[in-house]
Amino acid sequence: MGLLSALVFDAVAFGFGVAVEPGNLLACFLGVFVGTLIGVLPGIGPVATMSLLLPVTFAMSPTAAIIMLAGIYYGAMYGGSTTSILVNIPGEAASVITCLDGYRMARQGRAGAALGIAAFGSFLAGTFSVVGIMLLAPPLARVALNFGPPEIFALLLIGFTMVTWLSSGSRLKAVAMALLGLFLGTIGLDPITATPRFTFDTLALSDGIGLVPMIMGLFGVAEVLVNIEEGIRPEVFRPRIRGLLPSWPDWKASAGPIARGSVLGFFLGILPGIGSIIPTFISYAVEKRVSKHPERFGTGVIEGVAGPEAANNAATGGAIIPLLTLGIAPNVVMAVLLGAFLIQGVQPGPLLIAEHPSLFWGVVASMYVGNVMLLVLNLPLIGLWVQLLRVPYAILFPLILLFSVVGVYGVAENIWDVVVMLVFGAVGYAMRRLAYEPAPLVLAFVLGRLAEESIRQSLLMSRGSFAILVERPVAGLLIALALAIMIAPAAVGRVRSVLALTRSASAG
Repeated sequence: MGLLSALVFDAVAFGFGVAVEPGNLLACFLGVFVGTLIGVLPGIGPVATMSLLLPVTFAMSPTAAIIMLAGIYYGAMYGGSTTSILVNIPGEAASVITCLDGYRMARQGRAGAALGIAAFGSFLAGTFSVVGIMLLAPPLARVALNFGPPEIFALLLIGFTMVTWLSSGSRLKAVAMALLGLFLGTIGLDPITATPRFTFDTLALSDGIGLVPMIMGLFGVAEVLVNIEEGIRPEVFRPRIRGLLPSWPDWKASAGPIARGSVLGFFLGILPGIGSIIPTFISYAVEKRVSKHPERFGTGVIEGVAGPEAANNAATGGAIIPLLTLGIAPNVVMAVLLGAFLIQGVQPGPLLIAEHPSLFWGVVASMYVGNVMLLVLNLPLIGLWVQLLRVPYAILFPLILLFSVVGVYGVAENIWDVVVMLVFGAVGYAMRRLAYEPAPLVLAFVLGRLAEESIRQSLLMSRGSFAILVERPVAGLLIALALAIMIAPAAVGRVRSVLALTRSASAG
């Protein structure tokens, strides 16, 4: 054990030596800076940015190229919370859940505290994930390999049980929104047979409905429409410039959510297909579940910002483990990074540490250096971001719509995406008027597609037998856990009722 610790310590020290070389340090700075920028701008995600900048890396060394592209990824997670908190538009899809409480905090004059805890939470979670990569990468990657379609489906089933936890209003309405999200996820080509479904013979619907146009419409455009209708007076939304950083009570309330979000995000990020969006929803649902005041979630509580922001940053670290140690891309961002590895003539996988130690340990150490850079970059900017809320609404709202249109169009240069965003803006406005919440819809939309693919792949593996879901130990355990989560509230309520009746009878 002592020898292993010494070897890891030597390797980490070697990695930091590589990461702080001038060329690699500059690549790291450029990566996190560009990542923060595209995270702040709505719609332009890390996949498009990394793809566009891929040719730039041809002239760089393999280590500097990977350091820069990885920096764009986790930098985007950092910056994505800014527009979620300030204008209710997720800068990055993984920051959609931050809108629920972050934007409410901004409306209450606590934008600085929300931005501050998002920055610190992201830093702490990023640090946790880097340490996790250093110590646990090879064994965790082998465990993740055992997660096939049945295990993924069982895990997603647990995610479905959390749909109603995301709602602060009627559970029936939350279930209705989840069903609508599931239906929307089926639009497009069948994932197995490529048969068109609900496309009405149109080319535009054959690719399905994009997640980015949907969430920007439901959250951003709908918010603009509601505010225009209500004619919000500027003094209601006037942010305070004092107290930009989180206070001691904020830290006390956020410590647990950051810790739980870091662990959840890291381990879920390792699993194939999960990405960084689902961990944020699960983190939010868990925080609401363990809170003594769950009814306050959605009204501007700092726990609703701290947990999900920690989860999405920790997930970025987790997602890189299968790529570095097994050569497997667990999500589309890692697929782009895998392409960068291959272009540079490096094959990621089990032999990466032995054949390219400076690349492996340099990239891992650079993630910690990059997290420090992000914290230093973002904290001084909090005051500047908060000033954005002082812009008059007559100027701010058209700008929000303009950036939304440009951002959505820029993802695929498809005018249809802009139409989808505007349609979902109108739908989101109607939902707000009728007290329906968009979060369950978005979660079911994301989970539904993955769940359909995984259950159908499972059935193909078992030749049509559902028994595969319980015959495999991990899948069976996860399904049992999902059933326990669904049944437990009703069972506990029943037991409490019986106990109350017993006490009443005894007293009588």
